[in-house]
Amino acid sequence: MRAGVDTGGTFTDFVFWDGARCRTHKVRSTPDDPGRAILEGLAEPVREIVHGSTVATNALLERRGARTALVTTAGFEDVLAIGRQNRARLYDWFDPGRMDLIPPELRFGLAERVTYDGAVLQPASEREVHRVADAVAAAGAESVAVCLLHSYANPAHEKALGEALRARGLFVSLSHEVLPEYREYERASTTAVNAYVSPLMARYLSALSAKLPPETRLRVFQSNGGSMSAAYAGEAAVHTVLSGPAGGVLGAAAAARAAGFERILSFDMGGTSTDVALYDRGFTMTSEGELDGLPVRVGMLDVHTVGAGGGSIAWLDTAGALRAGPRSAGAVPGPVCYGQGEEITVTDANLFLGRIDPERFLSGRMALDVARTETAMQQFAARCGVGAEELAEAVLAAANANMERAIRKVSIERGRDPREFALVAFGGAGPLHACDLADRLEIKTVLAPRHAGVLSAYGMLTADFVREYSHSALERDPAALFADLETQAREDLAAEGFPQAHLERSVDLRYEGQSYEITVPWAERAGFDAEHERLYGYAHQGRDVEAVAVRLRAVGLSEQGAKIEIGAAADEQSFSTLYTPEGWRVEEDDAGNKILRRSS
Repeated sequence: MRAGVDTGGTFTDFVFWDGARCRTHKVRSTPDDPGRAILEGLAEPVREIVHGSTVATNALLERRGARTALVTTAGFEDVLAIGRQNRARLYDWFDPGRMDLIPPELRFGLAERVTYDGAVLQPASEREVHRVADAVAAAGAESVAVCLLHSYANPAHEKALGEALRARGLFVSLSHEVLPEYREYERASTTAVNAYVSPLMARYLSALSAKLPPETRLRVFQSNGGSMSAAYAGEAAVHTVLSGPAGGVLGAAAAARAAGFERILSFDMGGTSTDVALYDRGFTMTSEGELDGLPVRVGMLDVHTVGAGGGSIAWLDTAGALRAGPRSAGAVPGPVCYGQGEEITVTDANLFLGRIDPERFLSGRMALDVARTETAMQQFAARCGVGAEELAEAVLAAANANMERAIRKVSIERGRDPREFALVAFGGAGPLHACDLADRLEIKTVLAPRHAGVLSAYGMLTADFVREYSHSALERDPAALFADLETQAREDLAAEGFPQAHLERSVDLRYEGQSYEITVPWAERAGFDAEHERLYGYAHQGRDVEAVAVRLRAVGLSEQGAKIEIGAAADEQSFSTLYTPEGWRVEEDDAGNKILRRSS
């Protein structure tokens, strides 16, 4: 028995696979200890768990990670505070700015200097290395991010400092291991995020593993759509910061292909947030991710997240305008209809308008308090000066507007026309809002998969084992770099029990003189020109290009994952609700998926 487990802000989802049939399950999340909900939901022993965790994500968003220090080349201590020149709210006098992960008193400089080509201008003396290591330890740091100038070209100084810091009992994250690429700010940010969240992830996974049966193997789902060992996740938790949304994309793509759709927009609306992505006969990857204003430059599926979910709280801003989210009622206290919450949420609005059947919520395993919701809705409507039904409709419209903008961002802003895609709606609340969004975007087809409420957990269960590698390639031979990366990849996957690795090469290319690049498959110059024209409207076929970075994706194929059929279920539990408004017709295919088409 294998299990895919998706820990969300409101519910924790399970998909079990015994080799022939799927079984689905859902329990309320336990935000104070996510592992408790997992143990509660595992009614029987399993051989392997693929776990999508929000531990790293929440630690970063809530700024409750490890006490982390930063060591840079002397003179570059404030690289994270300075960042780039882009200021999203330049004219907002009340903008508090980004909250730095690392306070000034935990930033240290090491007297050393390496040039862009790896030549040593100023050696780091042993005395200097130990001086800095002692200062970091004395400052009370638990974890350390080390990002020395041009260490991707020559990591000797970082390695020496890393040894000294580890000897003092500190968790150490070295930039030449986390992100061996140029661009100092992005490399420092990614390394700092890893140092900030990894100790918490390591403790969480260690505690969870200790409570699981010894024969159960725990794997952790990554932001890039693959899985990794729990041990590696505790060292490189930066690869998990957007892992939950990625599971939904895998599940949506699998369900869509099985139903005959090759071009889709995935729409995953849960209790706390909504995740959207585009799948056009293949996954859209990015190495330019960002979370809460911080660059996270590791490989990940290109997913956009907004704070709009079933638990999103309706509120009035200072100008009296109605908003929905990003603050969420979560699992505790939850929406008003759950019996504890006091503030109206999107779920309450759907219940009030009759879009949710209170007798069938969570397959009848959870009672909803309709009377309590009606009272709260009427009270809030009186404050707003409108009728209760009008208010409920407005709450849904506010949430839909947020989600519509997210879909436009991954489609129109990427040069894709959403009208050419089917909308795959899943998550507990996705099928409730799908047709409304499709109407706003002129999308003609909506697919609600059979197990829409647990599709992210299904996607995680199908994931292959993946490790990704990269290296700056400016003025380097890409072929030689690939050879080194492939050797390392084969060794790493063999150590994880995958003697055969499927290797995928890609390269970041740009026209000479440009400061931005595009990732394309290795040795595809024509593909680069075509992608540049699609994204920016022009291409220079005769102009020289340069390789900025090489990337290698090493995949240990999961035979079990390839054989799982999403339609093969041993039970029928409904964990999502489908709403079909006027003007839409619905049909069901042989696998139990609902396909909705606009009738006019």
